Formats: sequence, structure tokens, C-alpha cells
Amino acid sequence: MPTTTNADFLIREATLADVSALSDLETQCFETDRLSRRSFRWMIEKGHALLLVAMQDERLLGYVLLLYSQGTSLGRVYSLAVDAEFRKAGIAVKLMQDAEQHALEDGRSFLRLEVRPDNDGAIRLYEKLGYQPFDIVTDFYEDHSDALRMMKVLHHQPEITHPQVAHYSQTTEFTCGPACLMMALKTFDEALSLNRQLELQLWREATTIFMTSGHGGCSPQGLAIAANRRGMNTALLCNSDDIPFINGVRSEEKKAVIECVHQDFVEQIDRSAIEQIHTNVDANTLSPFLQQGALALVLISSYRLNQSKSPHWVLVVSISDTFVYFHDPDVDWDDNKSVTDKGYIPVTHKEFNRMLGYGKPRYQAAVILKSR
Repeated sequence: MPTTTNADFLIREATLADVSALSDLETQCFETDRLSRRSFRWMIEKGHALLLVAMQDERLLGYVLLLYSQGTSLGRVYSLAVDAEFRKAGIAVKLMQDAEQHALEDGRSFLRLEVRPDNDGAIRLYEKLGYQPFDIVTDFYEDHSDALRMMKVLHHQPEITHPQVAHYSQTTEFTCGPACLMMALKTFDEALSLNRQLELQLWREATTIFMTSGHGGCSPQGLAIAANRRGMNTALLCNSDDIPFINGVRSEEKKAVIECVHQDFVEQIDRSAIEQIHTNVDANTLSPFLQQGALALVLISSYRLNQSKSPHWVLVVSISDTFVYFHDPDVDWDDNKSVTDKGYIPVTHKEFNRMLGYGKPRYQAAVILKSR
């Protein structure tokens, strides 16, 4: 429902009739990184988003845009703008407060945002509202300036996560596993350089060669071997001895190749110090490992994140009583996403457990990593 304030303005959700005024305000407030009319229309009609506007009679005074990460408890303040003539009227504060309330009602427990480090006024506003800085992203804006990342807990304060875990964005469609392994390796070896050469080398070591289509993905066995080869104390958790991903491949010739690769991985693991644990994988299974300082590469179905029915690897970095936090290496830069949306993603235990595994029957796996 629309709300009014003492400053005599109304806050409501945007409609298509507001697009022209929103575009004009965008031009007034920002020199770069502007939202287009098309983007505003998409956010209103189709976006997994919340767009609130502040109105005085028929005049648009400001707006706030939240983007929601599907399947998670996370929201992102993508943009906030207020007409220059009305910036002392409390409009920005009220827009943010209303947006936070909407986010809570939508099941969000965290809001994140980016702001230029030299935008002192905006930073003071966000700090007043309870947002805390937690990271710097270099070369974030169109003019190559950095961004300060801030976050606010809307529900309850979570347990401390692992702030030292770096994020790495996969550079291909098929290297989510190597990207997650790189993040874990970097955590235990700060001197390690994360680059595409290492990403592709790890993929070559861990790939099954073929997938349902396109290039092969990385199996849990392959990733465990690649991690162990690089000095990690490694444990492999699987709920089945089946060959991963093979049921989605129709070609008998490709199946034979996958089976050959898998058998080689199994023999290498049997000769190694990798601990093998036959178990179902869920938040409760992983939690004791995380409490001991480990990180977990976990196989999920990406459907609950982006409606793509494909196997996907994420790096679980922390588990609290309520939430599982993970790094997702797949950043969709063309969908208004950023690293802010893909690092320390909070999901409830229930939602996380729904993501776990791939295929029918559901194959579950995790690679647990600790330093030696």
C-alpha cells in the first residue's frame, strides 16, 4: 500500500506511466551507469525486482530499485536517486526504509549495495540506516572507479562468515568447478594468482570430457584429485557410487568415454590420501567441516538460482544456525548482476538442501578442503 510522510510525499510501487519521469531523473542524477528507459520498463514488467517511487502530486521526486537474487535471502540496492531540489526532505531515508520493509516481507534477510568511496553523503546515509562496509570492488563503474560494498542484516545478525574468501568469476560456461576450487586455494594460499590459465588447467585435470551438451563439466572425483594434488587436505562426500552426469548423455560412445575417465579418477583416489565418505549431503552434514575451518565445493542444480537445469558448483564458505553462505562463480554481467550478488549468498538450510544434487536419481557430492 502507498504510504505518506510528514514531508507531504507519497511512496508507491512504480508503474509504466512513471518511465518517462524515471528516465528524466536518471539523466539529472547520474552522468554514467544510467538505467535506460528500456531497463526501467523491464524492471517494472518482468524483473525480479522492486521499484519504489516518491511522488508529490504528479511529480516524481525520487526512486529506489532493489534487485532480488532468486532462491536466496539476498536483495541488492541497485540504484537510489532523489531530485536535487528535494534532497533535504528525508525522501532517500523513507525510500530505503520502505524498500527494506518490502524486502523483509518478500523473505529477504540481507540487503547489499555498492557506492563510490568518495560519495561521502551517500555513505553517511547508508551508515545511518545501518549498512556496514565489507569490501572494495576495483574497476566497478563505467568510468573504472572502485565501489565500496555495504550490507545490512534485515532479520537477525548471522554468525561470522569467512571474510577472507576471495571471489573469482568463471570465464566460461563450463568452469564453475575450477573457479570454486581456485577460490578455496586462494583462501589457504594468499600468494596464489587467480587467472584464466589456472582456471583452464584445473578444468583439464578434472573434466569428465563430455556433458549432456557442450564441453565436459568437472566431476567431484576430478576436483578432489586436483585439490589434493595441490596440497589440500581433501575429503570426498558422495551419496552414490554411480558415474556422475552419465545419465544425461545419450551417445553410447560418449558414455564409454565418461566411464573410462571416471574409472581412472576412482583408481587415482584409491591410491591417494583423499578421504572418501559415503553419505547424503545437506547443510547439517557440511556444518561440522565448516566449523573446523574447511571450505566445501558443493554440487547443486542451478535451477533454483536461474531456471537452468544443469549441474553447477558453488563454494560453501560458512554455515550458521539459519543460513548457508556460498560463493557462486557464475556472474551474469548482462543481467545487472555483480560480484555483490554472488559472494556470501545467504540461503536458508531448507532452500539450500533443495538445491543440492543433480539428475534423477539425485546425485549429491561435496569436496571438503582444509590446509595441511
